Amino acid sequence: MCGPPRQLRTIGCRPFHRADRPLDMEKCAADSTRQGLTVRTDTTKILVIMARKRAFTLIFDPLVKRHLRAIPAKHHSLIRRTIREQLLFEPETATRNRKPLKPPAPLGAAWELRLGPDNRFRVLYAVNAERHEVAVLAVGVKKGNRLIIGGEELTL
Repeated sequence: MCGPPRQLRTIGCRPFHRADRPLDMEKCAADSTRQGLTVRTDTTKILVIMARKRAFTLIFDPLVKRHLRAIPAKHHSLIRRTIREQLLFEPETATRNRKPLKPPAPLGAAWELRLGPDNRFRVLYAVNAERHEVAVLAVGVKKGNRLIIGGEELTL
C-alpha cells in the first residue's frame, strides 16, 4: 500500500444527520458501535450552487377575463396554475403541450399551450424575450376542429 491507511470513525446516531446541527460524536460513537456504521474522516463536503433562472413576467390581456367567464369556474384555478407552471421559466421551449403556432395566428399569438382534461383548453400567448415578458392573449376551449374563445369561434 502507498501511504498510511485511512482512519475510520464510527458515527450514526440517526440514519440521516442534518448538516445544520452539530453532531455529538461521543453519543454517536456509542450508538453506532452497536449498529456498525462507519465513515471516512477525510470526507469533503462539496456544495453545488445553481443559478436560478429569471422568471418571465406574465401579462394578461384585458379580454382574458371575458374569455374565462365563458369557461366553467371549476376550471379557473387549473388554468391559472398551469399558466404559471408552464410559462414562467421556459415559455419558448416546445413540449408535448406547448407548440409554436404557424403564421398567421389568431390574435397575434406565437405560441399555444394545451391543458386541462383531455387537453381541451388552449392558451394563446406571445413572448417578448428582450423584455422577459409573456403576454397571455386568449384562453379558450377546443371542441373538435373548433376553437371557442369568449363564446366566439375562431379559425386556426
